[in-house]
Amino acid sequence: MDHIDKKILDLLQNNARISNADVARQVKLAPSVTLARIRKFEGKGIITGYEAKLNPRELGLDMLAFVLIKVTGDKDIEASLVDIPGVQEVHNVAGDDCYLIKIRTRNTESLSVLMKERVRGESISTKTIIVLNTLKETAQLSF
Repeated sequence: MDHIDKKILDLLQNNARISNADVARQVKLAPSVTLARIRKFEGKGIITGYEAKLNPRELGLDMLAFVLIKVTGDKDIEASLVDIPGVQEVHNVAGDDCYLIKIRTRNTESLSVLMKERVRGESISTKTIIVLNTLKETAQLSF
């Protein structure tokens, strides 16, 4: 991966709707060459998709929580965690806990219902961390 590839990926991370012509202009390559590089990234799984970033507060999803989940050794809950509405991330982690999930809901009441109905029955214990204020949140990668 050369510096032009990195610039292309950076441009796409900052604005996935940027036109191929604009990317080509900024990296000083022909549009066909630029498109070929982008298609190569897609084919290799470096670019896995394009999506719109939504403002959760504007959609009434004001509650952000991280939940550490401990399960017994024989309990496989990964599929059920992935399917919970509002769960944005599921991570299998090292340490005393088994999973870390990121959940967005409307408020504490909806978080409580979600925890009772979908999470606690699957686990031995949970620890919930409520986010008061987010200073930085990004899916962009630096390389």
